[in-house]
Amino acid sequence: MSLQFYQQLLNLLKMGDVAIATVIKTTGSVPREVGAKMALCGDGTLLDTIGGGAGEAKVLSIMEEVLASGAPQKAIVDLSGAIQRVTEGVCGGQMQVWVAKWSGEAAIALTQAILDHLNQGHSVGLFIPFSPNLSPHLLTEHDPQISPEQGFINLIDPSPLLLIIGAGHVGEKLAQVATFLGFQIIIQDDRPQWANCDRFPSALSIFTDPISQVLQQWPYHHPLYISMVTRGYDYDIEALKSLLENQIPHHYIGMIGSKKRVNKVRQALADRAIPLDQLKKIHAPIGLDIGALTPAEIAISIAAELVLVQRGGSGLPLWQQSNTHF
Repeated sequence: MSLQFYQQLLNLLKMGDVAIATVIKTTGSVPREVGAKMALCGDGTLLDTIGGGAGEAKVLSIMEEVLASGAPQKAIVDLSGAIQRVTEGVCGGQMQVWVAKWSGEAAIALTQAILDHLNQGHSVGLFIPFSPNLSPHLLTEHDPQISPEQGFINLIDPSPLLLIIGAGHVGEKLAQVATFLGFQIIIQDDRPQWANCDRFPSALSIFTDPISQVLQQWPYHHPLYISMVTRGYDYDIEALKSLLENQIPHHYIGMIGSKKRVNKVRQALADRAIPLDQLKKIHAPIGLDIGALTPAEIAISIAAELVLVQRGGSGLPLWQQSNTHF
């Protein structure tokens, strides 16, 4: 969600000062990861979350103080549930959160620089100083080594791309769900009446050229995920052959279809001398088994698998993992 956060932050900074809370350290079980952010404007506008509940309420109070005074603060969100002290929850862990005010042209220029890197598919390192006399800045190879006492280095990655091959009913719903999850969407389908801005308003690009041509001129450097939800196995064969021959780096390829369709495509590719080790990496049939039937349900099933691959996980119900159920 980094791209959306900084896009919205840029607009907020143009209207006034913003307090930004950044999770800089965690121990044990906590609701958000290191680097997670939340922003607060003077008018009360809130952007994103660091986990909600009493812990977030505590940080919000500190953010209001930082907006008023300009002096940065560190907040400790104690979720240990320890009975000997006041805590903000019982998750079991602790978060350290740094709160600082961003304002003026310097903050706007820094946010724009972050966006420029992310839009080009490049990761950046943001130095968040703990000294009130220093300003945050992007790290370069010429920066001196920074100690943990001096500040926090926030590594910001570009939003992942999801190439959806097939602009039918499932493709349309998947684009909606994946956009909500923070993916940037690319659509490919040779039918302009299906692949268009009216049906895919959030898409970064929409291609109606053959998939082989699109991949030969692939312009993006972002982390890439590919979901094939085409209208027939002939299109699956063409797309997979082009994807594997062009060797475009990717984290995931999934293909929709019944077991019979998947086996037919696999055999056709094997007949074309596509190596078996490449075929084994394809998630087919695509998605997690949640009993999905409708296009929206299938889209959620696919999106769940995308998150699983992106974040890591087992796909099992959480209560089965923890053995804690009523």
